[in-house]
Amino acid sequence: MSERTVFQSIPHRHVVSCPPQASVWQAACVMTKANCGSVLVIDTAGVMQGILTERDLMTRVLAKALNAKKTPVSEVMTHNPLCVVPEMTVSDAVLILLERGFRHLPIVSSAGKILGVFSIRDALPREIDSAVSLAEFRDSVNDALG
Repeated sequence: MSERTVFQSIPHRHVVSCPPQASVWQAACVMTKANCGSVLVIDTAGVMQGILTERDLMTRVLAKALNAKKTPVSEVMTHNPLCVVPEMTVSDAVLILLERGFRHLPIVSSAGKILGVFSIRDALPREIDSAVSLAEFRDSVNDALG
């Protein structure tokens, strides 16, 4: 059986986004309404400027006691996030999430079109197991090579 791609795995085909000048509070409301853990920050030209995640809200806003209604998303978002192509396999994307400590990966076509966001929640157990096995193998090889 062939493995699913990240684009095939995402349940929502619409992009949850906000502009860079939106307040953190507005972005949190968008995330809550869409029941998702991140929002892409896209400017008026349609160019992705960054991503704001639940982790960003906790570490860059709450932990620093910033005013969510006055702080623009552009000040606390993750700039230039790592993106993946829609053809990437789910296990390869999960491996990136595991190795880099990410929770969300924007999916962008080779033509630059923003297609959605991949999350570990989009992966099936067998795809996660495959990524974990590959990560363990890589660790073993790196240990053996010094």
